[in-house]
Amino acid sequence: MGVRVADVVAWSDEMRLGLHGQVRRRWVPRGVKLRLKVEVRYVWRYLALAVEPSGHLRWRWMTRMCKEEVAETITQWRDEGVAALVWDSAPSHTAKMVRQVGIPLVRLPSYSPELNPAERVFEEIRRVVEGEVYGEIDRKVEAAETELRRLAADPAAVRRLIAWDWISAALAALPT
Repeated sequence: MGVRVADVVAWSDEMRLGLHGQVRRRWVPRGVKLRLKVEVRYVWRYLALAVEPSGHLRWRWMTRMCKEEVAETITQWRDEGVAALVWDSAPSHTAKMVRQVGIPLVRLPSYSPELNPAERVFEEIRRVVEGEVYGEIDRKVEAAETELRRLAADPAAVRRLIAWDWISAALAALPT
């Protein structure tokens, strides 16, 4: 069974969100030295995100980036109607357990995050949540969750980020 025009095709990837924060650029007046608080704790969560060209977002938080949790995630997405996933060749994406879920997994070329629209959504999330000290991973996850809900409520904004012409052309070329 192949993928057809009417099927839901999503671009997916994972983002590691942790308390070992990233320093973000800030505008300050010339001559003013900016001092930022940085938290250095090695506590992580993984955000699995699927982005559809329509602007619809699906996501799931994972505690580990392992084949079992990835298989559970794409099983859930398959049950919600996703017919195919486009993503990179990370080891957890190519595991036999993940392939056995039964939806087509289209691989992106290695080292090409610019071809994955999910990366654009990750940039928006990082823009909002990084550069703060949270103290607890659950507080940072909640900040990211708030931004995800805001984006999900505005599919037009998501489409402006991710609906590239070549994606629309590729999907239109699928069999009917």
